[in-house]
Amino acid sequence: MELALRAGTTQRHLSFLESGRSVPGRAMVVRLAESLQLPLRERNALLVAAGYAPAYPETSLDDPALAPVRTALGHILTGHLPYPAVVVDRHGDLIAANDAFDVLTDGVAAELLAPPANVYRLALHPDGMAPRILNSAQWAHHVIDRLHQEALHSPDDDRLAQLHTELKELAPDRVVTPDHLGFAVPLQLRSRHGQLRLITTITTFVTAADVTIAELKLEAFLPADQQTAAILSRWPRP
Repeated sequence: MELALRAGTTQRHLSFLESGRSVPGRAMVVRLAESLQLPLRERNALLVAAGYAPAYPETSLDDPALAPVRTALGHILTGHLPYPAVVVDRHGDLIAANDAFDVLTDGVAAELLAPPANVYRLALHPDGMAPRILNSAQWAHHVIDRLHQEALHSPDDDRLAQLHTELKELAPDRVVTPDHLGFAVPLQLRSRHGQLRLITTITTFVTAADVTIAELKLEAFLPADQQTAAILSRWPRP
């Protein structure tokens, strides 16, 4: 009943669609996908399964048509300095980063930074950030749970499933504890200038009508205390 109301149809008609007694039109498939809040990639897959062409394009980020998006992301990344910020795709592959990214990657093995660098692997790999993360078990749970949620939204994505398995093997002792900072899980990171406590925000293009743009995430790190803010404000920039 709730889905029928959201999709602007009747419970009877929706029941007929489920049982195969009725065939949905293209507009109905789109409305159902929107009502279920499916990612654009899954909406396209639903349309194809129903015998229709995909509704949402998947444009390469290098395409001139997306130049305004690249410019906007560049402005946001630069404006977030002196704090780190990155842009990743649905698999966690690094798309762009600001000049403070070296705060996170200081001492990381070069091969982990070679394109396409994966920020999830970078965080949990023993040659990556993991040895410098003071609350590594807690942070690992945060990263792996986030990836698990991504995989639930894309059940046919083999690469997400493989990455999820790989990261669980890298961090078998991940835990959830109630003693972290009340409103967010902090990243407690050892640095050559002192201990850092960082919280993160994630920004997405919620009105995107292109699959590529809809799957981008901008993750911005913010200081959780005055000491961290002071260290980052003095951090040498390249």
